[in-house]
Amino acid sequence: MTEVPPPKAAPTLAEVARLAGVSIATASRVLNNSAPVSNAARQQVREAAIRLGYVRQRAAPVRPRSRIRSVTAVVCANQARLFADPFFARLINSASDVFAANDVPLMVIAATDDRMSTVERYLYSGQTDGVLLLADHGRYPLSAALTAFGKPVVMVGRPMRPARLSYVDADNRGGAASAVEYLIRQGRRTIVTIAGPPDMAVGADRLGGYRDAIAAAQLSEVGVAYGDWSHASGVHAMWRLLDQRPMLDAVFVASDVMAAGALHALHRAGRRVPEDVAVVGFDDLALAQQTRPPLTTVRQPIDQFGIVAAQNLLAAMEGEPLDEATVLPTTLIARESA
Repeated sequence: MTEVPPPKAAPTLAEVARLAGVSIATASRVLNNSAPVSNAARQQVREAAIRLGYVRQRAAPVRPRSRIRSVTAVVCANQARLFADPFFARLINSASDVFAANDVPLMVIAATDDRMSTVERYLYSGQTDGVLLLADHGRYPLSAALTAFGKPVVMVGRPMRPARLSYVDADNRGGAASAVEYLIRQGRRTIVTIAGPPDMAVGADRLGGYRDAIAAAQLSEVGVAYGDWSHASGVHAMWRLLDQRPMLDAVFVASDVMAAGALHALHRAGRRVPEDVAVVGFDDLALAQQTRPPLTTVRQPIDQFGIVAAQNLLAAMEGEPLDEATVLPTTLIARESA
């Protein structure tokens, strides 16, 4: 008869502290967000918790079980971008509909670097039953702090660093490659790109797709400029690329908002679109049909992101296991800019 080995004991706080090279008290302060510690110690403890698979043990509930459950959407951006970016508006609206149908209120928090410790303390205070995490990035991403959270977390977008968290994302790399392949089929050969922030997985993946298509066609990568998803950064990046590669004949832009900025710069430079320079964006926001000319772009299912992420979070709150990743397809939408 085959003996079944005993289950492996869950990692302890002491083991996390030992691997991180800090005291148990320091490890406890980091994982419970009970007091400030240095960034270096915070990072060491989080990395140790991730390596060991440590999950913070939740205390017994002190409130009646009949209390209203709630979830928190944390958007790692400032409030100006949170309220101005149509991507966030559409996604949060679709997620909110799912939560409302299940009588679960949704709180939305904008989390910038200078507010991150306050946001962490709130999340660890036990006042929320689940977290929807959007646009996580930076040197100390919030996903690392939530690995040992002990409550359900669903990310929108692939984490840049390894994290044992479920996420919903689009096929950003494949979508970007399809955009560049489309430009190549049209005979464009000097194709530059305006990429998103390199510390975000979505930015890295869309840049990777551009490079995949360029390499597959045996073309040269002739120019990369980075933006921060804003219209102004698209304008500035396009001017830099025109200065560096005046003979460019196409540009793939990692977002529609930045692509609108690129179109503005091209018009100011006297370049005809698409006759002189073809432009392809990414997202298929409403503004893609309002630019001059209307923007060829890669459609990602933004509303579906919110629906699937909310459904997954609710399922996790009921104790159901989740797949690590849900990747939704993208579609190239051809209009007049390319």
